[in-house]
Amino acid sequence: MQFLKSVVLAASFAALLSGTAAAQSSDADKDWSTIRIGTEGAYPPFNYLDAGGELKGFDIDIAKALCEQMKVTCTFVTQDWDGIIPALQNGNFDAILASMSITPEREAQIAFSNKYYQTPPAIAVPKDSPITAATPEALDGKAIGAQTSTTHAQAAEAYFPDADVRLYPTAEEYKLDIVNGRVDAVMDDVVVLTEWLKSPEGACCKVLGTLAADPAIYGKGVGVGLRKGEDKLKGLFDAAIVAIRENGTYKKIQDQYFDFDVYGQ
Repeated sequence: MQFLKSVVLAASFAALLSGTAAAQSSDADKDWSTIRIGTEGAYPPFNYLDAGGELKGFDIDIAKALCEQMKVTCTFVTQDWDGIIPALQNGNFDAILASMSITPEREAQIAFSNKYYQTPPAIAVPKDSPITAATPEALDGKAIGAQTSTTHAQAAEAYFPDADVRLYPTAEEYKLDIVNGRVDAVMDDVVVLTEWLKSPEGACCKVLGTLAADPAIYGKGVGVGLRKGEDKLKGLFDAAIVAIRENGTYKKIQDQYFDFDVYGQ
């Protein structure tokens, strides 16, 4: 019986190693004529589901432009943010286009294309808030909402150590809580907050100010998330990002959403 258990354990371990190696093996011989793209679908204006259940947003339009540039067929898969990296690693899709910042912590798990945009974080508060500055002193003891497992959540905890940072599964949930007075402020990308404030739901609030994007937290900008070892696919995305910047496609898409260059420096 012990021998049989040893054989089973050895076989299981070998299968695990084989699966890990496969996940990180080279894709040099793979035909990338079809690419499955994972996104959250709950982060407007970058990616969201409209009233008809169709994916829309800057990430989605950029993804479609990149796929057209690469001359490949792309399909989209929606995935909750918390499980988006494991889903990529497990082969549920081939790439993440969901406003994911390139950080050292994430680079330990997956690979990234070069950035396709980079915008600063910001703090929003109710219009009648007594808070007048986005500083640690002004937010001491205040409740700040942010989306869990994001760079903004990490930054809120690092920038405002004496605040009560409350984390939410989606951005929509922290927005509901600030509207209903359950948090004093929220932290997210300045574009996300600015676009929300233009909507009826965001009429409660104002942007208090933007914050410096600490490279130790925010990394190198937002990139396409990829499995480690799939260098051919990374090369395709990197080349396509350069191409749509140079041929004007990027600006055309950007101008539909923003009145400034979100690519950053």
